[in-house]
Amino acid sequence: MPKLRLDKLLASQGLGSRKDVQKLIRGGAVAVNGEIERSVERKADPQADVITVEGQPLAYKEYLYLMMNKPAGVVSASNDAKERTVVDLVPQPLRRRGLFPAGRLDRDTTGLLILTDDGDFAHRMLAPKKHVYKLYQAELEGSLPPDAESAFAAGITLNDGTLCLPARLEVVSPFPPVRARVWIREGKFHQVKKMFLSQGCRVTGLKRLQIGGLCLDPALGPGECRELSAQEVASIFH
Repeated sequence: MPKLRLDKLLASQGLGSRKDVQKLIRGGAVAVNGEIERSVERKADPQADVITVEGQPLAYKEYLYLMMNKPAGVVSASNDAKERTVVDLVPQPLRRRGLFPAGRLDRDTTGLLILTDDGDFAHRMLAPKKHVYKLYQAELEGSLPPDAESAFAAGITLNDGTLCLPARLEVVSPFPPVRARVWIREGKFHQVKKMFLSQGCRVTGLKRLQIGGLCLDPALGPGECRELSAQEVASIFH
């Protein structure tokens, strides 16, 4: 890969701001191929050169992919002047510049959320034409009509006239509180809630369980996150 300025390279790995890592470099805390490097303008290849910071080898990753179990009450954004965001929940060792939620969950919706700094990956995952289905579990107030599953399969028309792509609906429990699962491959504003509303039901609880072939890790508590393996990232598209 192309060589990168040492300060930019280290900052991209979550080691601090450009100013922070420049202090590390000038202070003699960074070595390249065994030699202390004090020039912030020095360029290095993170895949070919051995870079250490305070004696620890740098495990360079071009992009970061995190799975979060999003709790209710936080917004799916990188920053917000008034609200706590999902990025605010990421522990310091996993933070890096440019991290953002790949797709949004409503403030009160919980479950699987992926955070990354890879824009191309996010586009591939979210574009409807890529056919990456997202699975949601909903708790409903009201009763679904008998033809709800076929209506979802044909493509729901929302109350405002918006047409949704065909989706799969599975009624888990028809008795109050009604519970259902729905698979969609697009993400219009409040789409799942509006789809059920068009069928006479109000969503009282909504959780995303799966994206493509990737399921929410049951070991993650609300607000917790962990890094995805390369195999897990690939499973999203299978």
